[in-house]
Amino acid sequence: MLGNLFVHDKSPNYSEETIDILRLIRSENVGPKTFFHLIKLFGSAGKALENIGQFSVKGGRSKPITVFSRSEAEKEIDELKKVGAYLLTYKDFNYSSLLIQIHDFPPVLCYKGNITLLNSEKVIAIVGARNSSINSRSFASKIAKELVGEGYITVSGLARGIDTAVHEASVNSTIAVIAGGIDHIYPPENKGLFERIASNALLLAELPVGSKPLSQHFPQRNRIISGLALATVVVEASLKSGSLITANYALEQNREIFAVPGFPLDPRCMGTNKLIKDGAYLLESSADIISNMVTYDKLKKSLEETQNSSNNFKLPIGDNNLEIKDVDRQVVIRLLSSSPVTFELLSNETKLPLPVIYTICLELELAGRIARHVGNKISLIY
Repeated sequence: MLGNLFVHDKSPNYSEETIDILRLIRSENVGPKTFFHLIKLFGSAGKALENIGQFSVKGGRSKPITVFSRSEAEKEIDELKKVGAYLLTYKDFNYSSLLIQIHDFPPVLCYKGNITLLNSEKVIAIVGARNSSINSRSFASKIAKELVGEGYITVSGLARGIDTAVHEASVNSTIAVIAGGIDHIYPPENKGLFERIASNALLLAELPVGSKPLSQHFPQRNRIISGLALATVVVEASLKSGSLITANYALEQNREIFAVPGFPLDPRCMGTNKLIKDGAYLLESSADIISNMVTYDKLKKSLEETQNSSNNFKLPIGDNNLEIKDVDRQVVIRLLSSSPVTFELLSNETKLPLPVIYTICLELELAGRIARHVGNKISLIY
């Protein structure tokens, strides 16, 4: 993998490719899935940047989408430098080889601290309720300490409650994934913990420096927490908690789930009890994790095989010269609705080749007219 040269006592030497990757992911209407479809179509971030404006107009925009400029990218890098943080792209050898297997992995991460922790072969996510009970915090702390004693790295979200207990118990061997920019400490009472992790372990953020942690950012953050880990441990969680969202991401990512059982009438335990009913490992001690944990190499091989078999985005690399008629675009738009459908169904219905369907949908996505869903499905945005 090609990437950045990191010299931590000097300014990092970012490659042109890294600058282009940052510009593309920060451009209007470009999320992780769209980013990689653009890479597949155009072959590189640089080529994609040259074409996305035109593509968005073909998708129905009255004017091209806003492309993140080079000066804006350089400004973001300067802001990172001011807060002692660095940029990491999916092309860098330090990028997590487990995280890169999830279907919407972040092309760019910002970090502070020891980046070598990111590719540890023994990472366990531990999450739970913010308004947690004292017993659950004590148990989370105990589990974290015991796992670190066995050579594991913990990962959590630096939130109040369980997350805080986990990070404090493993402060030299932990990864904190935050929902805002790498410079935004939330909650504010974790300022000291934030600084200790930055000095001794690792802080990660997907959003640009200066971003505040909004409610919609937390689920986005949670997919990274589970994606970095061999397995996810849920200590306490209500039925509609962020911790259950993390557990659901872990299931989608083919990772194991461990859940701590709790008193049936406590709302904070209903989520974990449900996870156990649904097949999660019942967790009573760290031995339950260690004895049931799949090895890093075995999981990595399994994930790679799954990704290869499910990768049905069949557009050949660099095939951006397809003859597409406006009438074909209109036919596809008429068939779309708010109910998600597969690309294959659109191809069968329209008799258009899949590469044409993919390209039309990419144009529509850049124009902000469609949304992507799990299972390689799309729907129309009204």
